[in-house]
Amino acid sequence: MTPSLDLSRRRKLGSFEVGRLAYGCWRFAGTAVEDARAKLEAALEIGASLIDTADIYGYGETGFGEAEERLGDLFAATPGLREKVTLVTKGGITPPAPYNSGKEYLISAAEASLTRLKTDVIDIYLIHRPDLLSAPEEVADALATLRAEGKIREAGVSNYTVAQTRALQSFIDFPLAAMQPEISALTLDALFDGTLDLALECGLTPMAWSPLAGGALATGRANGGDEARLVRIVEALDAIAAENETGRDAVGLAWLLAHPAGIIPIVGSQNPERIRAASAAFDVKITRRQWYGVLEASLGAPMP
Repeated sequence: MTPSLDLSRRRKLGSFEVGRLAYGCWRFAGTAVEDARAKLEAALEIGASLIDTADIYGYGETGFGEAEERLGDLFAATPGLREKVTLVTKGGITPPAPYNSGKEYLISAAEASLTRLKTDVIDIYLIHRPDLLSAPEEVADALATLRAEGKIREAGVSNYTVAQTRALQSFIDFPLAAMQPEISALTLDALFDGTLDLALECGLTPMAWSPLAGGALATGRANGGDEARLVRIVEALDAIAAENETGRDAVGLAWLLAHPAGIIPIVGSQNPERIRAASAAFDVKITRRQWYGVLEASLGAPMP
């Protein structure tokens, strides 16, 4: 029998041990506390205690910082909840600038996040997008200062290139803990541009945002992209799903979980039952041949 790939349920992320699924709160803006509680409880039930948000979430809808505020309201209303989660937030997007990773701004942004989140420390603080006008030495100084002051425990980057990540790390005397690239069976850049290789080399934990390609892999509906390519990927995922008697979305998540970099997909559903259903990914049996089959479907050609 062909062995299936290992889909471990937990991994180290800096000084933390976390589950291999994270829950993303980018749609929390405008959410009532009780609704937010139902979502977070569903995430915790499946071991997704790594909770991801950002100060920009809510901008353009209910307001900058609104998602953090709603999560902070939930922490305040639910004694002991904050201690059950590993909290990730991000800063550095400053519309209409659009970015600012200067030392003074990043420190003030992290402090504002602490206030909105109603907590005294951010477990993992990420630079949301690279600011081309801030030297890596200055960004590093901001992160080191925040860590020395006990306002953050770990630091990392989001949407950084390999070179940008290396440059930042070269100025920090502690290891970056996490990175957040977009990765899915439809978005393959991180597999080939060195991002996941860097994660393996340096022990960075990759947190995959949009792991189901904005829902396209779950629904099978293209969002203005290459429909023929999506059809190929969906067919490959469906074949594995049929063998496992599970949903296509579980296979899409399992495909990421199987990578040796220890990818943590960020689940973003607002439906508690769909959040719980994401745990089916760990039960998917996927072989090496099937994993490459999904990749080849996405590429539109066999591996060389």
